Amino acid sequence: MGLILLEICDMNLLSEEALQALLEKYPEVAVMSYDCQNLCGLCKMRPYALVNGQRIFGKDLPECIENIRIKIEEELALFA
Repeated sequence: MGLILLEICDMNLLSEEALQALLEKYPEVAVMSYDCQNLCGLCKMRPYALVNGQRIFGKDLPECIENIRIKIEEELALFA
């Protein structure tokens, strides 16, 4: 299990496939995929994920992935 928990919703624009390169770079990240996280308003509007319980989103998929990468780096810095 990783130091960082990345939670994604199966119904959202962000999928585990889209995160593959990011996950390969950061083996400390564990991914939990859910059918629904009850954030339907956010889920319909833009891609998002929860990183250690904090909502991270972007206006589009590339921005969301970059914001997730930044949050992962911040979380890893806490353990350095």
